[in-house]
Amino acid sequence: MSVPPLTPSPDAAPDPVFAEMLRVARALLAMRDPLDAELVVSRMLGAWWGQRIPGMSGADLERHLTEGLIAHAAASGTPAGLALLSGIASLGASAHRRELAEQGVLALADRGDLRRPAWAEAVGRVRPLGAYLSGDRFGDADEVICTFRYDSDPGGPERPGHALIAVIDHNCGGVLRDAWVTTKVDRLLEHCRAEAEENPMAVFHTLAPARARTLLERALAGTDLVVSGAPGERPARLTAAREADLVGGSLGAHHALLRSRVRALPAEARPTAEPVWRRDARATLAARFLASDEAAELSDSYAASRCVDHVIGYGCDVDAGRPMRVSPRKVETFLLTWLPRRVVLLPEESEAMPHVLGAWIRWAGPRAGLPEPAVGAALDALWESFEAFARTYRDPAEALGLGRREIRRLLPDGDLAALPRRMFAFPLLAGDLLDRAEGEFDPTTPEGRRALLRLDHFGEIDVPEGPPGRHAVDGGCSGRVGRASSAQADLDAHERLAVRLWHGDPPELWAAAQRLLDKGKSRPEVLLTLLDALADGGDEDGGLLLARLRALG
Repeated sequence: MSVPPLTPSPDAAPDPVFAEMLRVARALLAMRDPLDAELVVSRMLGAWWGQRIPGMSGADLERHLTEGLIAHAAASGTPAGLALLSGIASLGASAHRRELAEQGVLALADRGDLRRPAWAEAVGRVRPLGAYLSGDRFGDADEVICTFRYDSDPGGPERPGHALIAVIDHNCGGVLRDAWVTTKVDRLLEHCRAEAEENPMAVFHTLAPARARTLLERALAGTDLVVSGAPGERPARLTAAREADLVGGSLGAHHALLRSRVRALPAEARPTAEPVWRRDARATLAARFLASDEAAELSDSYAASRCVDHVIGYGCDVDAGRPMRVSPRKVETFLLTWLPRRVVLLPEESEAMPHVLGAWIRWAGPRAGLPEPAVGAALDALWESFEAFARTYRDPAEALGLGRREIRRLLPDGDLAALPRRMFAFPLLAGDLLDRAEGEFDPTTPEGRRALLRLDHFGEIDVPEGPPGRHAVDGGCSGRVGRASSAQADLDAHERLAVRLWHGDPPELWAAAQRLLDKGKSRPEVLLTLLDALADGGDEDGGLLLARLRALG
């Protein structure tokens, strides 16, 4: 399907795009099979899924274009417009869009000179029959298979007419990697059963349809954050998920159909939550490993302890609460993606990490039920990644021109992803101006934060004079924030903002700051804008604040 380029302005209706969509929709008039019609409409809606234009998030762009297409189809007064609306009434991403499309269908049908396609009564009206999970013992990905039938499908009432397969990638935080549909359901299930019988590493079992819905809804939520969410709003567990790997392929073409089929599945009465590993449980697991024979040869016990904390944290926070899971792909993702983007390692920890991870693989793999060849494959992946890790992992102190003391000030928790927003919140921490009075300027304590922000406001320091910092601050808060008459209130407000930025709460706050900085706003101007957004009260659930932040920039 050929679709013209999207208009660069969200205010202008992309009529050429809508006209092309209606032209393609003529093919729906000749179709008899409701599944074929749903696949065509899903592919059309997927043409702009995950697309972005300046000043508009992916989700807003999708809403803007889909609702525009609905209005265009309703105004066309053509059989193709009626057919397209019939499909969107079933496959629209939101209840509001499905209702708009249904209203358009009724309006055109009431004219009396247009008839709905033969498949329109069946589209979206499917009955779920079964669900299955296919994968392997490494656990990198799960293929969730759901079978359905229309009442018009041939065969008995329990014979599935088609299956939808969705791939959940656990190494990328549980996002959807792919999706497709097949009508050869019996052949698919026979192949999966045979593979599980012949291959000791293969896994295949039935799944309650309600459980399948829970798994797919969680995966869809994560996928939407990667594809359609605003920059900076992505949680840490989705660090390895790349938008380019998800959009434009089979997943985009089947995204609308997948959502429709998930809605057709029964809801789980009490959804099973992912395991939550508390700090004491993580510490116990680390202690068990460090006391094992596999860890006995690790020479630096302190570095080993720090490294295994990162290994366990990754498994608990990113890998669906499965720190003991071992696989070649998980090893590569952890070493080459997670650590370089999220974690600050001391030089001795960076040197020890591959050796600690190797000992962890030898210890955790057998305990997770992996056979010896599978453990060996994970070790091979580790040593093959060793050289790439040495190249990929860059000491942030060296890369940013900061000293280790400054890095420790800004990242006492080792969260590398927090560095830019913390440097923005407390720029003086990135310089050596405070070296002689470091204990007085601890941003993790109320007193230290207050002292830092007083400097930011007034440029005064009550410690002996020292050399200027290496990193200049682009100005303290000016105007309203710096007026003496309201200095105390302004300082209180600035502290609340700085604490939010330090913790990344909410993620939309730093995302808004980045957009404003990208537009050439100075730091003082950005601070004032964010303070104004936070100052508006009456928002107990935070929804209005998020809306205000998303509207900035």
